[in-house]
Amino acid sequence: MLRASLTLMAGSALAQAVPLLLGPWLTRLYSPEQWGVYTAFATAAAVVAAVACARYEFALPLAPDEATALALLRVCLRIFLVVVVVCVLATTGWQWAEDSEVWSWWPLAVAALAAVQVLSMWATRQERFQALAGSRFVQHGGGAVLQWLAGLAGMGLVGLVLGPALAALAACCVLATRPPAGGWWQLTRSPSTGPDLVAVARQYRQFPLLNTPHAFLGALQDAVVVALLVAWSGEVAAGLWGLALRYLKAPATWVGGAVSQVLYPRLCRSTPHEARTLVRQTVTVLTAAAIVLASGVMVVGPTLFAWAFGEPWREAGELARALAPYLAAHFVASPLAVVTMAWGAQAWALRVAVVGQVAFLAATAAGLWFGGLQAAGWCISAVMVVYFSFYVFMLMRWKTIPHAVVNAS
Repeated sequence: MLRASLTLMAGSALAQAVPLLLGPWLTRLYSPEQWGVYTAFATAAAVVAAVACARYEFALPLAPDEATALALLRVCLRIFLVVVVVCVLATTGWQWAEDSEVWSWWPLAVAALAAVQVLSMWATRQERFQALAGSRFVQHGGGAVLQWLAGLAGMGLVGLVLGPALAALAACCVLATRPPAGGWWQLTRSPSTGPDLVAVARQYRQFPLLNTPHAFLGALQDAVVVALLVAWSGEVAAGLWGLALRYLKAPATWVGGAVSQVLYPRLCRSTPHEARTLVRQTVTVLTAAAIVLASGVMVVGPTLFAWAFGEPWREAGELARALAPYLAAHFVASPLAVVTMAWGAQAWALRVAVVGQVAFLAATAAGLWFGGLQAAGWCISAVMVVYFSFYVFMLMRWKTIPHAVVNAS
């Protein structure tokens, strides 16, 4: 597990290093208002992409054989196509009403992000961690490079939103290098043998019924927060929020993403004792790292942001300081989402997530109402540290692990 995690972390480190290093140039090519529009665009795309295949792709590592996995891929493809068509129709209507050039690229962004998610879970099933690391570098590093080149070319907002979408499509090409038997095109045809697609969809129905609402509400939370920021404080506030989270969430994307993709298949094959040990060891290591990272942001955040991005972005550093405790708790808890999937605890996770999302939005609204952007950051940290502590504590002491996970070993 350590070797695989380090492989993914190395790829993620390179992937995150490029946009982080290019950040000072990007903030001088694009204004806070433009970053605010991009934040709204990217958040809206992420909301739909998160559930574009009804989360059936997350069942791929659990499939007991290749035939079942291929059936799941076919189910994903059919749902994906329906969602993309709906996005195109919705965007066409929006274009007719508002004539917004930037939002015409939204269906492409949704399709690219959803495709990366499906192919990543297929590669996770195959334990192709080098391909996963390479795809992360192409997606995140390439997206920042394309944004930088588009800014130099004077493309404005179009370049800012189009760069990450094109980079995600390139990442799909990296992940698709090891297709299933018969090639990718076979997925478009109805199989003559193998499990019935309807039967497979029913077998793994807990993913659309429980995990899809969970993922959708989580992504919707981000969209509602951006809407609140724009409504209360304008697009500049959304731009400050977007930049602060881009840097604060980079460690969680780097470390947490790698850990979760390695942890998930391991949990599916572990005995109850081994699984509990893996979770507790993971929490211990992540907590130590989170304390160090949060302390650094709280001490030098505003100064660092002003030095790196220019004085207009100092307020983003102040916001980063306020959000640091929340992001530290999120850093520990986010990789553990796969634990609830592996242990069949998705119903519990959904209930807890709804409570957390309501608390997050209430804290955001209260902070904005009483003290503005910075107050919202401190309110979020105060509430979410308590919430994530409860979530992690419950998983570390989880008593019931389904027999299906044990049998998978």
